[in-house]
Amino acid sequence: MKAGIHPNYVDTKVTCSCGNTFTTKSTKPEMHVDLCNECHPFFTGRQKLVDTGGRVERFQKRYGRKSFTSNTDAE
Repeated sequence: MKAGIHPNYVDTKVTCSCGNTFTTKSTKPEMHVDLCNECHPFFTGRQKLVDTGGRVERFQKRYGRKSFTSNTDAE
């Protein structure tokens, strides 16, 4: 590896939006994240809707609940 071209690998304080903080290693000294292992639905087992920028509302407006009829009964 060439000397002097790689960024410094330092201890990093990570802060989640839920308030959880932990330390890891990265090239940045501080990070802010939206989800961590304490609040992510995969790890907690609770269903939590994470909506960034109104994406869910836009999806519901565009493709909202339309009635779906099956043709399997009409034989």
